Amino acid sequence: MPTDTSDNSNHSNNDPASGASSLLSTVSGPSTGTAPLSSGSNSAQEQLALRRAGSAQKLAALCPANSSKPGEYGDAARHPQTGEMHLPDDVLALASTASEAATSAKLGDTPAQGVNRSIGPLDQNRADGSEQALSSNQGVAIGDNQNSLKAGIRGPALLEDFLLREKITHFDHERIPERVVHARGSAAHGFFEAYDDLSDITIAAPFRQTGKVTPVFVRFSTVAGERGSADTARDVRGFAVKFYTDDGIWDLVGNNMPVFFIQDAIKFPDLVHALKPEPHHAMPQASSAHDNYWDFVSLMPESTHMLLWQMSDRAIPRSYRTMQGFGVHTFRLINRVGDAVFCKFHWNPLAGTHALVWDEAAKLMGADPDFHRRDLWEAIEQGAYPQWELGLQIFTEAQAEAFDFDVLDATKLIPEELVPVRTVGRMTLHRNPDNFFAETEQVAFCTAHVIPGIDFSNDPLLQGRIHSYVDTQISRLGGANFHEIPINRPVNPLHNNQRDGMHRQTIHRGRVNYEPNSLGGGCPHQAGHLGYASFPAAVDGEKLRAKPLKFAEHYGQARMFYLSQTSAEQRHIIDAFRFELSKVQTPAVRQRVLANLANVSTGLAAAIAEGLGMVMPPPAPVSGLTEMPEYAPSPALSLTARPGVTGILARKVAIIVGAGVAASAVRLAYARLRAEGALPRLVATRLGRYTGMDGEFLDAEISFEAGPAVYFDAVILPDGLQFDVRDREQRLAEFLRDQYRHCKPIYAWGSARDLLHALALATTAQPQSYPDDVILVEAEQFDAGLAAFMALLANPRSYARED
Repeated sequence: MPTDTSDNSNHSNNDPASGASSLLSTVSGPSTGTAPLSSGSNSAQEQLALRRAGSAQKLAALCPANSSKPGEYGDAARHPQTGEMHLPDDVLALASTASEAATSAKLGDTPAQGVNRSIGPLDQNRADGSEQALSSNQGVAIGDNQNSLKAGIRGPALLEDFLLREKITHFDHERIPERVVHARGSAAHGFFEAYDDLSDITIAAPFRQTGKVTPVFVRFSTVAGERGSADTARDVRGFAVKFYTDDGIWDLVGNNMPVFFIQDAIKFPDLVHALKPEPHHAMPQASSAHDNYWDFVSLMPESTHMLLWQMSDRAIPRSYRTMQGFGVHTFRLINRVGDAVFCKFHWNPLAGTHALVWDEAAKLMGADPDFHRRDLWEAIEQGAYPQWELGLQIFTEAQAEAFDFDVLDATKLIPEELVPVRTVGRMTLHRNPDNFFAETEQVAFCTAHVIPGIDFSNDPLLQGRIHSYVDTQISRLGGANFHEIPINRPVNPLHNNQRDGMHRQTIHRGRVNYEPNSLGGGCPHQAGHLGYASFPAAVDGEKLRAKPLKFAEHYGQARMFYLSQTSAEQRHIIDAFRFELSKVQTPAVRQRVLANLANVSTGLAAAIAEGLGMVMPPPAPVSGLTEMPEYAPSPALSLTARPGVTGILARKVAIIVGAGVAASAVRLAYARLRAEGALPRLVATRLGRYTGMDGEFLDAEISFEAGPAVYFDAVILPDGLQFDVRDREQRLAEFLRDQYRHCKPIYAWGSARDLLHALALATTAQPQSYPDDVILVEAEQFDAGLAAFMALLANPRSYARED
């Protein structure tokens, strides 16, 4: 019988399956202390990781103890010593990220070693506006600096005049903390590449020519939780993209859901107050399961559509890499001759749309609150760069008028069957930030940041966001000069007469700080027709506080969304409502929510009521102003509509090892998975070296304590695996039950099948592939079983086991 030779002795590690994935992870690793060797995939990213890990290990080994410590005490402390210093043999040893070699117009070149480029002659921050046009702080040329935007030549000034707002707001703050929402976030650098020349539709810089590449910085976030909350809470996710274009900054600030809770920005403070922890005891954190929130939304029937999205699997994505993004609002695109069309923005992940199950998400909150942040970081370090395609729904004003809904209503979407999505480009995230605070935390996204070719619609929620985002950045980042923080700077020059204020960095040459002027030669001057121009939409109507009649219909699209879900997704929605409302203590609030949902689906409302032990109330009264439209189900609204095209890239696979397993077959499975871009890890009761049935060794990479089942997308059980008698807490049994409960693929060959039978997770020892993604084969059928397992791993999660 093979023996367990778990020890930490130094040895030559020639095992290609030992530790390679640890280089691409951020938790645990082999106990040997030697630099792991390549898995055989020989990817450029893995070689960089190997270099970085090996040189970092050598550098750390040069300092076995703190030789300066004795000098901290007594008389020796009167003469401080020079600190011990060692130079790395490879510059990557000191890098924040193995992806630092990625460059772009925003990132610049790779860093010079031993140089702080932010410290240098003041000349690098001086600016001269000679022969330059006026521009906004986002690098957008200003066409008219004499007049504010008005509704008619003698009409009132418009709130959407972002140039007026920027100029006045900056002036107001010239004399001189955590985000209120979206505080919990993660980000990465990348680029957007246009598929086509869209100049017939818009002059926006990213779309002006085929193949045009624009640097981007993307931040993903939760909404409700504070900065230290967990990633996997049930919540809306922010999806904000900063384009560093040739014409200035464009921020496309959206969510992973295409609709919102409210129709007018004046209700946004009420929504956030209700959603946040209740003010008397500051609970619950990062959750909407409390009375205040459901009291508010139950009295706002226009929130019903968004509630269905929030209670769906969309609210617990598998990763940031596998969720869609939406601009939410209707925008305008403007071409060179001034013609405009309406537009909705869609980001579709090439990895497909995948979600967690609730039990999995809840366990991840405890096992790894940084789960989504870690996944994004590790995928980029691994070289499995996340990608999304940008799609546009383009339609005319005449088409919009014919819709049953109002395109200015943010609680509505446009079904793809009504207006198809045109794919126009691809975004790739290929570099992690160097410093979380300097980049991810200080980045400032504002819906007011647009460029020539992109304009706003009259969506009343969007109109308020144009003001709110700029205003909150001023408070959060210490003043009106937040655009001078490096991550927020445009890549094109900016020139204007805005001066002073807190944290000013630019040193302006000359005496002139106004326009018009003659002492500066009239510069910087207006850009005229080359500058930003708002679409001259006709405005006619009374000045009043009201909503259009089409805004009054609240349930039709909510019904469409629910009917578009698979039976498993519908079941998850019901379960989510039950969980959330079970936390609510006020029966009348629950009653109102059920009454609203009765207008969506009586079956949905009845199933929730049954779970709460309540009698179904009659449907809530509707406005009666508009009839409820009957929408056909839209298959695109189901997560299953987008399985993805990246196969098993970056999928995490646990290979359970122990004494006596088929080590050679384990190494083969490991290598094949790595070759396809998956991230296998050898998981065991404890770290150490295990001897296989063939006398070969395997070094465990992570233990059950550090790597619970919720970390992985699938599990492999090799021939020869047995329950470890030292596993008194039965962690392997718990691991396998969670993998099964969470509907993940399981592959067992040879005698390992007995473990599944012992736990009642399989019904027969005969070789076959089960419809619930449990693959059992004889030892000699290892190759066929592995191929079937990898095919399952590439597919969306199957929920057949839940039935």
